[in-house]
Amino acid sequence: MADTTHSDLFDLSGKYALVTGGTRGIGMMIARGLLQAGARVIISSRKAEACAEAQRLLSEFGDVQAIPADLSRHDECQRLAALVKAGSERLDILVNNAGAMWREPLETFPAEAWDAVLDLNLKSPFWLVQALLPALRGAGTDDDPARIINIGSIAAVHVAEAPNYSYASSKAALHQLTRVLARELGPQHITVNAVAPGVFPSQMMAATIDAIGDTIAAKAPLRRLGRDDDMAGVAVFLASRAGSYLTGTIIPVDGGTATTASGT
Repeated sequence: MADTTHSDLFDLSGKYALVTGGTRGIGMMIARGLLQAGARVIISSRKAEACAEAQRLLSEFGDVQAIPADLSRHDECQRLAALVKAGSERLDILVNNAGAMWREPLETFPAEAWDAVLDLNLKSPFWLVQALLPALRGAGTDDDPARIINIGSIAAVHVAEAPNYSYASSKAALHQLTRVLARELGPQHITVNAVAPGVFPSQMMAATIDAIGDTIAAKAPLRRLGRDDDMAGVAVFLASRAGSYLTGTIIPVDGGTATTASGT
């Protein structure tokens, strides 16, 4: 029988993590959870002001550094990866959370809404995995793999009512990319999983929550929206020894909405 203690299962002391889009919303929830579990965390976001403020707020929970980067650009992904590797030759945890959404009716949905959303939601995670692969390989072992956690969406699990054509498509593609990478990187001691959040408080979802938040909560079996600890908890689980035998999974964190829906 294993002698691992409960605290050992979820302890991230000594781990080094990167959380993209970590200055607000779901990214900040995840960064806070990793810090509280003992990890040293780098967060990134496009705006320098947002980075500085998030670093100030998160510093009470642990060792955090914020690096501004526009991850919709390949060269910026490479620059961020170089800075991350400058801090350590090993990267234990990569959380690909940075994302964009574009809502517009079908008749007027513009071409740029595809490029902008796909670049950040799908290409950026791939580019970062490419650039950080040596550091992830250096961190992973048979007993304790390195972790890649992609943030997808329940919009890729069921059909949402909002006209988010490029967003839903990009997240569905990210879920499949998660499975493809899991198969390839598993033998290299790297797990790859995705979290598919439902509605959580964030700047991206603020208008939706204001308009129909109560309705969304009422349709969920658990009758509420997501909370900070819900997202922090699943991220710590996937990043810790407790989640070391999972790879290629898509975990909906939405109070049961997508997986129990009777229709669209």
